Amino acid sequence: MLRVVVVGASSGLGRCIGTGLAQRGASVALLARRLERLQDAAKEAGPGTLAIECDVTELDSCESAIAEAAAAFEGLDALVYAPAIGPLVGIADTDVDTWRRVFDTNVIGASLVTAAALPHLTATQGTAVYLSSVSASLTPPWPGLGAYAVSKAALDKLVEAWRAEHPGVNFTRLVVGDCGGGEGDSRSGFPEEWDPELAAKFAPMWVSRNLLSGSLLEVEELVSVVDALLQRGASVSMPSVVVAPRPAPSPS
Repeated sequence: MLRVVVVGASSGLGRCIGTGLAQRGASVALLARRLERLQDAAKEAGPGTLAIECDVTELDSCESAIAEAAAAFEGLDALVYAPAIGPLVGIADTDVDTWRRVFDTNVIGASLVTAAALPHLTATQGTAVYLSSVSASLTPPWPGLGAYAVSKAALDKLVEAWRAEHPGVNFTRLVVGDCGGGEGDSRSGFPEEWDPELAAKFAPMWVSRNLLSGSLLEVEELVSVVDALLQRGASVSMPSVVVAPRPAPSPS
């Protein structure tokens, strides 16, 4: 039975992945800041699923959360890092606090959690999967989401750096296309803080530059891909995987 830590599991894709893996038979520890939401997710996932409070911007919190999960499961086989924030703001208007907040969550937190989990993953020749973005890996940055794209590009290089120095662990970048998540607390909260006026300004640019696929990836497909990556374990190296919806057909 896989022993998995899913970080960023209180909402959105992280919650969908965490509950989905548990329902497929894995032992899962759900980590995030919002403990009450985590506890609800753990109930949804089923018996044996752990809810552990973790702030990825704090070293002590990362270390204690990973230690608690590893102790409960007597080791770890996999880590999934899903947290991401993407403020909608022009690149010229992105202030220092916004840059720091984005990098603290999207990049530095990933490294803090990985460092804490590394001894356990090394012992099991385990797998670490990091959710990346089409806008960082496959397309030019979307107007208004420059800070997000830059941080995800940095995450891509971070994953490569971990792989270069620790080849005993499978480090995988999972590039995810348009995916709305599930329902309720499992829906993506990514655009919740966006200014509607800015969204109205930038959205036409996304359309005119063909950045929108016109369809959404079913979240169950994403969970299936993550599950397959983790099940492979040490047998196959998968440095980078792309999962995206098939583009909507052009109108005839």
